[in-house]
Amino acid sequence: MRIATWNVNSVNARLPTVLEWIQAANPDVACFQEIKCVDEKFPREAFEDLGYNVETHGQKSYNGVALLSKYPLSDVRRGLPGDETDEQARYLEALIEAPRPIRVASIYLPNGNPLGTEKFAYKLAWFQRLQNHARELLALEEPLALCGDYNVIPEAEDAKNPAAWAEDALFQPESREAFRALKWLGLADSHELGREPAGTFTFWDYQAGAWQRNHGIRIDFAMLSPQAADRFRAIETHRDARDMEKPSDHVPVVVDLDLEA
Repeated sequence: MRIATWNVNSVNARLPTVLEWIQAANPDVACFQEIKCVDEKFPREAFEDLGYNVETHGQKSYNGVALLSKYPLSDVRRGLPGDETDEQARYLEALIEAPRPIRVASIYLPNGNPLGTEKFAYKLAWFQRLQNHARELLALEEPLALCGDYNVIPEAEDAKNPAAWAEDALFQPESREAFRALKWLGLADSHELGREPAGTFTFWDYQAGAWQRNHGIRIDFAMLSPQAADRFRAIETHRDARDMEKPSDHVPVVVDLDLEA
């Protein structure tokens, strides 16, 4: 099974680019983040015509996540548990009913900037909620992939210029510690499983020639439970997508798992 994760940065604004990529890469499951539309405005038919079942958890103009699957989707969860007052659309989870089922979540973790505001506190609280929920999912002892834009730079090698991010929420000690705590529950980073080299980035800002200068960071992840990690086969970071027409500032990450029954 091929599982992709991609912050598309507005699915409707970039629909031709997204469709071109998905037809070429042909993932079995795709996790989108920052779709930036309500559910009714998601271009469902365009993906259904390619053979995908579609679930969305949308929000007007901001955030929003989607799951596309060539297999049926069940046990769908919209929203991360732990805060009933949270109205931001950042989490979507479903069971992919493949011959060997796998639970997949599309995650758009809060950015957290600027520091010293409620936005950073919200980021850390959201991270804690994710950790609590991931602990419950791991207790099921089933194949699980938590995929998405985590808005965290785990290590200095995950940024071309770490010093440039010293005052950014993505690189704060608290953010990095929260990511490690999540990982230490028993999740494997596909990037490490596939031994991708340092400097494998997934995001380049649109400003200041970041793409042309390769001033990137790695903030998009496919985190796997032990039952999924045991079936890991390969990972590809599709850097070329940043050179497509009207690109997102993120590129897709694609993980191959052997999930034959």
